Amino acid sequence: MQRLHPLLLALQARVESPVLSDDATSSLDSVKVFDLKGNGIPISDLWKDRKAVVAFARHFGCVLCRKRADYLASKKDIMDASGVALVLIGPGSIDQAKSFAEQSKFPGEIYADPTHSSYEALQFVSGVLTTFTPNAGLKIIQLYMEGYRQDWKLSFEKDTVTRGGWKQGGIIVAGPGRNNISYLHKDKEAGDDPEIEDILKACCSS
Repeated sequence: MQRLHPLLLALQARVESPVLSDDATSSLDSVKVFDLKGNGIPISDLWKDRKAVVAFARHFGCVLCRKRADYLASKKDIMDASGVALVLIGPGSIDQAKSFAEQSKFPGEIYADPTHSSYEALQFVSGVLTTFTPNAGLKIIQLYMEGYRQDWKLSFEKDTVTRGGWKQGGIIVAGPGRNNISYLHKDKEAGDDPEIEDILKACCSS
């Protein structure tokens, strides 16, 4: 029997609801994302033959999303040991995704969703009031103190301002199997990261 990583032994049995509506599952079937080479891939192909932790960034310039990428990457060794892929999707262009990859050095896979269709299918929240919150403001100040920076060029590109900048993201654990989504976290506001222990419990505890 495979021994679990010590951190997994201390996990609590608290995992968010895996429920995803039939409409959302059906909508995901038609979503296509693009890798850094510009190849279009049905989003469910990312987890049809494997288990994956898939993080959805608010946009590729977002300082809070850079922190999310780092906090997931810090547990990639645990995911690797369990055969779980680490994926990040952002609402934006392939060029924006490339810039994010170069700046963040994210060790997982990165995909662009230019039409934001995955965000719409998963019904992530959107709006000014979910973006500019006291909690988000405090987190941004803390991240700047830690050395993180917003990419203002990416942040003020037209499509980000009009669409991606107001749409919050989330995290899912999915696969193997196109319709097998076992964990779903929808950000309630900018920077609403779930507990990393919950994600590891969902992806790597069995």
